[in-house]
Amino acid sequence: MSTIKPIPDGMNTLIPHLICRDASAAIAFYVKAFGAEEQSRLPGPDNKLMHAMIYIDGSPLFLFDERPEWGALSPLALKGSPVTVHRYVNDVDAAVARAVDAGAKIIVPVADAFWGDRYCKIEDPFGHNWSLATHIRDMTSEAIRSEMAKQVSDCGQSAR
Repeated sequence: MSTIKPIPDGMNTLIPHLICRDASAAIAFYVKAFGAEEQSRLPGPDNKLMHAMIYIDGSPLFLFDERPEWGALSPLALKGSPVTVHRYVNDVDAAVARAVDAGAKIIVPVADAFWGDRYCKIEDPFGHNWSLATHIRDMTSEAIRSEMAKQVSDCGQSAR
C-alpha cells in the first residue's frame, strides 16, 4: 500500500502561480529568456491552459491562462502587477540581455545596489515583474544601512 504525501516531492517551497494572457506564449518566452524547462501543461476544452508547470533553475512555476469570466485576470488586464518574482543568477548582465532579446522590457537598469547585489528589474511581455541579481559583495546589516542612508541622502541632494 502506497502512502500519499501531503506535499509532493519538490513542492515544499513557495511556488508563484502566474495568470498570463496566452500562457503557452509565456512558456515559450520563459524557455527563451530564462532557460525554463517545461514539465507539464493541461489544456482545457477550449485549448486555454488550465494549468502548466515549468522549472527555472530547479524552482517550479505554475501558469494559468487568463479567464476573465472566472475573475482570473493577468497583469495586462489589470494594467500592471504589484508583485515581483526575484531570481539570483550567476551573471545578471547576461541574464538581462537574454531576457531583453526574448522580449522583456527593462524597468530598472542593471546597477550595483547598496545591499551588495548587482541588480535590475524587468517586465516580461505578459506584464509580470522580475528582479534579477548577482550577489557581488557580502555586507553587514550596519554597512547596508549606512550605504542606503548615503544613497538616499545623495538622491535628496540631486533633487534640489
